[in-house]
Amino acid sequence: MVRMGELATAAKGGAVLVSIGLGSCIGLALLDRAGGVAGLAHVMLPATPSDGDGGTPGKFGDTAVPALLAALVRQGARPSRLEAVLVGGARMFSIGSSMDIGARNDEAARAALAAHRIPVRAADTRGSTGRTIRVDPSSGTVTVKAAGGKAARLYPAA
Repeated sequence: MVRMGELATAAKGGAVLVSIGLGSCIGLALLDRAGGVAGLAHVMLPATPSDGDGGTPGKFGDTAVPALLAALVRQGARPSRLEAVLVGGARMFSIGSSMDIGARNDEAARAALAAHRIPVRAADTRGSTGRTIRVDPSSGTVTVKAAGGKAARLYPAA
């Protein structure tokens, strides 16, 4: 279980990584399918505050990608084979557009991935529904389940 602000990695034959209750948060999955390793970060906010919060790199869109990338490389992943899947980033409250944390989290995650040249292969983001993400390093699959819905494979496409 990857909780808010956390990140975790797993290898083939290991645990399935899961984040439940992704509202405005982003479930950021990185997979090296050929290497059989995957990682998941539960990103809560787009950017690290100026006063810093270096102890929780999985919490912020700008620090989750490099931290997860480093953790995966330590597990044997090759950066050139990494692919990303994004889930969440919903607009949970109908306050002004500047307060749309979900959209800002989505944009920050995509920008950080682009800066590291990691392609986004699939996404189920935005909208107004909470979701759960499951990442299975053994099969290299990512499933998503919307609140009140059924689980469906998001990546790779069926």
